[in-house]
Amino acid sequence: MKKLLMVVGVLCVLLAGFALKTMRDAGQFRSIAPHAPGKCKPVSGMPGAEDITFHPSGGYAYVSSHDRRATAAGEVVRGDIYRYSLDGETPPVLLTEGFTQNFHPHGISLYVDPSGAQTLFVVNHSPGHGHHIERFEVGPDGLLVHRATVEDDRLVSPNDVVAVDAQRFYVTNDHGNPPGFWQTLEDYLQLGQGNVLYFDGRGFKKVIEGTKYANGINRSHDGATVYLAQSVGRTLNSYSRDVETGALTLRHSLALDTGPDNIELDAEGNLWVAAHPKLLDFAAYAGDTTGKARAPAQVLRLSGTDADMKVTEVFLDDGQQTSGTATAAIWGKRMLLGPVFEKDFLDCELP
Repeated sequence: MKKLLMVVGVLCVLLAGFALKTMRDAGQFRSIAPHAPGKCKPVSGMPGAEDITFHPSGGYAYVSSHDRRATAAGEVVRGDIYRYSLDGETPPVLLTEGFTQNFHPHGISLYVDPSGAQTLFVVNHSPGHGHHIERFEVGPDGLLVHRATVEDDRLVSPNDVVAVDAQRFYVTNDHGNPPGFWQTLEDYLQLGQGNVLYFDGRGFKKVIEGTKYANGINRSHDGATVYLAQSVGRTLNSYSRDVETGALTLRHSLALDTGPDNIELDAEGNLWVAAHPKLLDFAAYAGDTTGKARAPAQVLRLSGTDADMKVTEVFLDDGQQTSGTATAAIWGKRMLLGPVFEKDFLDCELP
């Protein structure tokens, strides 16, 4: 009996230690002191604006919208891509009305070639039909024209995509397992089973593996560097890119005291990373069906390169103004904050 009690006691201590470590790693003991660089106004009509990216001209942005709360509740709700103008007068324009396939957009990436022609890649989760990458071209009227659906069994849990040109791209698999028990185990045991795939115009190949929730991905303006955010790993990795083969070589890993999500670049090449400072709060918020749960939202600005990279916290909210922000898209003195679930995204002023 004594031995049994000792074993039970040791197990209880180990479980308590594991729980404390998990909470610490997830940022649960962090205090949140909200601040913003300027005024923010809510923009309605595009719920669940999980990813937003600007056209290089800066006059407008593309918004990936999907009402995930409604979908989780069993409603048949498709998502769409919108164009949002910064002029304050033009209403959002629905761009994918002509795309009649099952559409639940997630990460997006815009490529503009030297002639000005635009290609938009979109991660599409199609319930019952797997995961795809949709390739659209922007027509003369500004609407999106569907050109191709890229699919592969290796698209297990795609999250974000970054274009290399009008045909090639990288895509993150945030997990190595599909939704369910094993995917949850990946997160709470902090197992590195995610990966990054490269599509060379003909097929996929794995270029990064062993990631802990590979989330946002982007590239430098010159295309020589690829940046990867690992949410559970709480890191921002920089990779040198082989422009011929697409191979990525890890150059630097920056530890962050938060769970990074999507990555956007400003005109100067600085990185703007939306993040979840309390990952367990975000997990509870994501699983909440009542809409009452809230999760802190954070934005970091990263300037410089590799070991000289400077991290500045630009925005922090306790979940009251906005919640679960996944993207911070920047143009000049404007910052668009896209949430995963909220009905509105925020259009903020920068100093």
